[in-house]
Amino acid sequence: MTEQRFNESISQICKKDKDGLRAIYEDYHPMIYSTVWGIVRNREDAEDVTSEFFIRLWNIADTYRPGRGHRAWMLTIARNMALDLVRRQRREEPVEEVPETAAEQKAFDESIVTAVSLSQAIQTLKDEEREIVNLKIMGELTFREIARMLGKPQGTVAWCYRTAIAKLREVRL
Repeated sequence: MTEQRFNESISQICKKDKDGLRAIYEDYHPMIYSTVWGIVRNREDAEDVTSEFFIRLWNIADTYRPGRGHRAWMLTIARNMALDLVRRQRREEPVEEVPETAAEQKAFDESIVTAVSLSQAIQTLKDEEREIVNLKIMGELTFREIARMLGKPQGTVAWCYRTAIAKLREVRL
């Protein structure tokens, strides 16, 4: 979505026109979801935060300032929402859910195998590396935008990205 089209969609949202939100959702749902998932690392939580993100976007559309990079603005909001969830969860006692039926157990087992394979590759990365790779690849942000979002020098972000990619290549799933 171009900056101009995004601005038009935000204007529609400000006028309570759901078509504006629908256009943004259709173009950016995968990017927002993958950014959130990269932080929370749980499908259900990522889906919840992503849904909450689009509700929040509807409510705060009038705070967007054109010309400052709409992707970075949205990803900053999504990232902060995901980090807030992680912080809240750290304060809570985890409750383990046990599958009840054979079908649930099979689905649970398959999700574990997939998660373990993905987790092995991801675990080779530091949190900062994982976040930068996610913002660069799924968020399609430039190193400059990522640096501004994370409050780090652009060279550091680029170096961290290259290091992370090299680590992922070594894993060779």
